[in-house]
Formats: sequence, structure tokens, C-alpha cells
Amino acid sequence: MNWISEVVRPRIKTLFKRESPENLWIKCPDSGQMVFHKDVEANGFVIPGSEHHMRVTAPERLRLTFDEGKWLDVALPEVAADPLKFRDEKRYIDRLKDARAKTGAPDAFKVGYGRVKGLPMTIAVQDFHFIGGTIGTAAGEAFIRGAETAIEKKTPYVVFAASGGMRMQEGILSLMQMPRTTIAVRRLRKAGLPYFVVLTDPTTGGVTASYAMLGDVQIAEPGALIGFAGPRVIEQTVREKLPDGFQRAEYLKDHGMVDMVVHRHEIPATLARLGRLLTRQPVPAVDVAPIAAPQPVAEAV
Repeated sequence: MNWISEVVRPRIKTLFKRESPENLWIKCPDSGQMVFHKDVEANGFVIPGSEHHMRVTAPERLRLTFDEGKWLDVALPEVAADPLKFRDEKRYIDRLKDARAKTGAPDAFKVGYGRVKGLPMTIAVQDFHFIGGTIGTAAGEAFIRGAETAIEKKTPYVVFAASGGMRMQEGILSLMQMPRTTIAVRRLRKAGLPYFVVLTDPTTGGVTASYAMLGDVQIAEPGALIGFAGPRVIEQTVREKLPDGFQRAEYLKDHGMVDMVVHRHEIPATLARLGRLLTRQPVPAVDVAPIAAPQPVAEAV
């Protein structure tokens, strides 16, 4: 037995071993550069330099949008967890437990009420980290509760969409959320309240075919993938090469599907400006420092 290599060296390595977090660095999907995680977090999860917009969780999105990162959570209705007792490779109820443990949320939607640049606003956010942001009965009920809260509080209703579509484990019950959410949007319009949609990466499937395309103003984050079917499926179907940037936010803006592409840092100010415009509320006065009186000029001796 070589005690130097088998005993002494491992003990020395243990003494000088440094623990480092797994997410210390982030690799930019666009440029491939390695960026310090804290720098990305401080920049609103936008990669400095490349300006690539990373996906964020629902609580983080609310923190970035509401004034001072503070809001009131809107209580969401409880629904049957697994109405169809669905099972594929694993039970649907087990998938829900894993997603809830991963995100700390009961489902893909989170709704908050607060102020954005001083304007009261109700905001619903889809979390792509929860089973791909897919829509089931719980998410549909959350969207409707958000709309009802906006009507009750008489505020604009904002939805940050991020989804892979409808949740297949809930079958027809999932598909029924498309007309239900559409009716909720019509109730907002009947109440004379603005409805804004912010399309984030990715927004696809039945979500795009329903409430995500019904906004009074359609906003998108830069580079967001937006569409019904994915580009690979379309390319295989039409058997043609798609244009560069197909289904990205900038391409859709150029072709009239999106009204504006807004940097993440500018979204709160944009929502507040649009909200005040459509609700006819005055812009808050800006405090201006009083102009100092001119000083007398000393006469030359």
C-alpha cells in the first residue's frame, strides 16, 4: 500500500476542496460566452453584451415588473389534480408533484396585483419551468381569476405568455380552456379595461391560438419564439426552407403579427404608458428641481 498516494493525498485534497454553486456561470445560447450568474441576475436575466433574454420564473417576472418588486398574490381556485387519472411513461399526478417540488408553485400560472410605475395593474405570468407552461384546468382557472381581479379592481390586465401549448394529460378539459379564456378576455373588453399580452420565449400551441393573440396591444420580448406549430414541423410539412428568423419576435413584428418588440428593461414603463393611455389616466407629475435665481455679477473694480 502506497500510503502517500492513497491516504495523504486524498486528505490534502479534502482539506483544500472548495465548494462552488452549480449555477456560478451561464453560457449564452447566442454567443456561447460564459457569463457570471450574478451579473446576469443583476441585469434582469438578460445576457450583457449579446442582450439574449433568458427565461425567468413567474416570481422573478413579477419582481422585475412591479414597482420595488412588491405585489399582492391573488388567491387561485383549487381544482382536481388529475381528473382523467392519466398515465403515460409515468403517472400525471407524479409529474405534477415533481413540477411543484421544482418550482414551488401549484401550477403554471401565478397572478399578482400591484403597481407598475405607479399605475395599479393585475398581472398573470406563465412559468415555462412548470411542465413547459402547458395549460390545464388549474391554469385556465388562474387566468380567469386574474381577469376577474382586474375587473374588480378596475385595472389593466397583463399576461406574460410562455407555453408549449395545452396539457395533453388533461385531454379535452385542457382544450376547453381555450374558449373559457377567450370569454374572460371578452368580459374585460365589455368592462372597458385594457388587456395586454407580453409574448416571451417560447409561446406556442393552443396558447397562441387563444388568449395570447387577443391582446389590445401585442408586445414581444426580443428573440422570442412565437407560433402555433414549431418551425421544424412546418418545414417538414411544406418541404421548403423557412426564412431566417422565422417565428421570431422581430420577424413577426415586420409581418404585422406583433405590435412592438420591447427590451425587458423597458417593459414596465411601456405597460404603464399604454395602461394610462387606454384608461385615460394622467401621467404623474415629475418632480423638477426649482431653477436657482441668477447670482448678481460682481462689478469690476
